[in-house]
Amino acid sequence: MEKSGEARLILFTRYPEPGRAKTRLIPALGAEGAAALHRRMSERIVARMVVFAGKYPVDLEIRYTGGDQQAMAAWLSSDIPCLDQGEGGLGDRLHRAFAHAFAQGSRRVAVIGADCPGLGPVHFAQALAALESRDLVLGPAMDGGYYLVGLNRPAPALFAGIPWGTGEVLAATLKQARGLNLSTHLLEPLADVDRQEDLRHFHCHPDPQ
Repeated sequence: MEKSGEARLILFTRYPEPGRAKTRLIPALGAEGAAALHRRMSERIVARMVVFAGKYPVDLEIRYTGGDQQAMAAWLSSDIPCLDQGEGGLGDRLHRAFAHAFAQGSRRVAVIGADCPGLGPVHFAQALAALESRDLVLGPAMDGGYYLVGLNRPAPALFAGIPWGTGEVLAATLKQARGLNLSTHLLEPLADVDRQEDLRHFHCHPDPQ
């Protein structure tokens, strides 16, 4: 999937292995059901990425945990590069993805997750457009995290010392950004699907045509 190389959209996801995917939903859905939901959400967001790439000059990339490159390509796409997220915490893995993209010549890079049913091409476009004038773009999740993070230059310290997995991720990231003098743009808040009470959000967002 050859594009301009100037903008890149990266999906962070996990191979949908029962017992390891969407573990906080296992009490409500069971291990198989939680993995199946994660599979559907990942497939849906990849389809939206492909729609976006058909209209916007952007490189697509998938970064995964669990499984292997062959399994990921067979599951989600043989046309989109699939790379292992690598070792370390989420901050280490995000830094690695951004560093790799910038080293390859990308100038505007956005990373998204698969957990946000309302996320789609309009948000991808808004994020990449904002990165033409802002250093950092964040998509606030209603649980206190974020569903998208975009940068137009390396900022490894942005991901250091963040209390991942808590409701303080967005606030801590914004504080870090202020300390680094990063100009910041916020997208609209959207709901993630992480807990049983979030499941209602999954069916509320039709796919774009």
